[in-house]
Amino acid sequence: MSLLQPAAVDVPGRREPGVHAQLVVGAALVAVVVVLALVSLVWTPYDPVRAVPLDRLQGPSAAHWLGTDRFGRDVLSQLMVGARISLYVGVVAVGIGALVGVPVGVVAGMRGGVPGTLLMRGSDVLLAFPGLLLALVFGAAFGAGTTTAMVALGIGSVPAFARVARSGTLQVVRTDYVLAARAANRPALAVAVRHVLPNVAGLVVVQCSVNFALAVLAEAGLSFLGLGTAPPTPSWGRMLAESQQYLGTHDYLALAPGVAIAVAVLGFNLLGDGLRDVLDPRLRGVR
Repeated sequence: MSLLQPAAVDVPGRREPGVHAQLVVGAALVAVVVVLALVSLVWTPYDPVRAVPLDRLQGPSAAHWLGTDRFGRDVLSQLMVGARISLYVGVVAVGIGALVGVPVGVVAGMRGGVPGTLLMRGSDVLLAFPGLLLALVFGAAFGAGTTTAMVALGIGSVPAFARVARSGTLQVVRTDYVLAARAANRPALAVAVRHVLPNVAGLVVVQCSVNFALAVLAEAGLSFLGLGTAPPTPSWGRMLAESQQYLGTHDYLALAPGVAIAVAVLGFNLLGDGLRDVLDPRLRGVR
């Protein structure tokens, strides 16, 4: 080493730049599910709802990579369409929760006092009715279906988004630039849009990833109970339910949707953890 070359300085607590393993693995797993869903929009190996009795209960083969079910339907084709349904439910449910919960949390954090307390206590009432329970109630009242599940899961996720947004807002409103904006008589809406929302966006993105995983799992559970996506549209949860009677003889029927659900949920959870580590400045110096 040259005498003129400066020695490397090891700064305690400093995280070396590089690839975040959880973020990469989570993004890769989510990408697999997304690709399956997008491809299913234009192509599937077979018609996922067409019954072919002569091909019923065939194991994995060159013709049917993941085998066929009791009606002779191709399992891979159903799995691809099921990915589309799960992502659709997740997007809408998370969208409802974020569009309602984030403004509530920001307003509660900026206003404070009695109005802020009332807003948060109102959202806390929903905590007594988790998304899955709401979906069961909505399904009994309005009929089971994809739309019912999406709305119920979205309403159930509002308190989580409101709490996250309020927590981030309380930190932002104490900063010097927000105090200066308020001293300059800037409108509250302008302060929220220009200063608060950009600074809480990272927290909201992480919460979206976590709630997406919960929505996928909840949709599968509802379909398993017969309160989710109505037949004949394929759904991972209903595929699991229909495979119960063949456990021990045709295990591939349960293995395919079970692995798909696990991959999707694990992928979104890892993605959320990775985004949290990358976007949260307090964690950038910790491995």
